[in-house]
Amino acid sequence: MAKSTFSHALHDLGLAAWFGGTLANAVALNAAAAEADDPTRVGAVANAGWDRWTPVNAAAIGAHLVGSLGLLSRDVPRMQAQQGVGSMAALKTVLTVGALGTTAYSRVLGRKVSAHAAVPAESGTDPTASTPREVAAAQKQLKALQWAVPAMTGGLVVIAAYASEQYRVSEVKTGIVQRLLP
Repeated sequence: MAKSTFSHALHDLGLAAWFGGTLANAVALNAAAAEADDPTRVGAVANAGWDRWTPVNAAAIGAHLVGSLGLLSRDVPRMQAQQGVGSMAALKTVLTVGALGTTAYSRVLGRKVSAHAAVPAESGTDPTASTPREVAAAQKQLKALQWAVPAMTGGLVVIAAYASEQYRVSEVKTGIVQRLLP
């Protein structure tokens, strides 16, 4: 397998898992935790799911970043020659950094919630009136952040699709001509 194909595979598979896993957990796991028989088990069920996802998510993010670096090293000459590639790469970098930061902060909040084993909750991100204040505050933040990561990684999926189109010979030629003839 060529280095660029391997980089593409790592980039795309890592991104797909990062996007899909966080979206699935936001849509299904947090809500499904509410089905626990006892309100004090709701948080534990959600935490168990997210804690199981964390190592897979870390591997997915790592694969995506390694693949991204491989693609970036190959694309530096294209950024200089083909109009639009540099701005696309910059936007992709901003979204990646944002998704990484949001993922990391979500994990910090998730660990705060996980540290309290038998805390009553409505769902994985909805506290009850008897949820301790610190846990309730973390859950409320997680409720918003659970959608931010899939939104940013979904944006990365769209940009990656656009970037793939920029590899077409006709697009490369057009981009180079546009760069040369402002």
